Amino acid sequence: MKEKETMLEKLKLKARLLKRELFVLYLSYRDPGVPMHAKITAIIVVAYAFSPIDLIPDFIPIIGYLDDLILVPLGIALALKLIPSQIIDKHRAKAAEIANASKPKNWFIGALFILIWITAAYWLGIKVISWMQH
Repeated sequence: MKEKETMLEKLKLKARLLKRELFVLYLSYRDPGVPMHAKITAIIVVAYAFSPIDLIPDFIPIIGYLDDLILVPLGIALALKLIPSQIIDKHRAKAAEIANASKPKNWFIGALFILIWITAAYWLGIKVISWMQH
């Protein structure tokens, strides 16, 4: 049992470090010293990592989590290699601060997103029903 707990703790630590690296990329891509190809790569990796949309949906058993476990870390590694190391080092402290900060919850925005999804589902349902009746 203790071995499982240790492995779980290691995974949690790796996840926190990975999240911090995403913040490093986010801060670095805005730096004027970063080459354009590195900025584009960093933007794509950060957007994909924080996006709720995956290339392989998570509800597909086992394969659904492969993009989160393989694609995101590979993208982070690639983007970090493309950005000059002095820029990465400059943004690491700020990234740690952002990653560790408690985030305020904006219930209004959350409710707005839920309302948008419900409205879209309702609209889509109406369209499907009307299409099926023809």
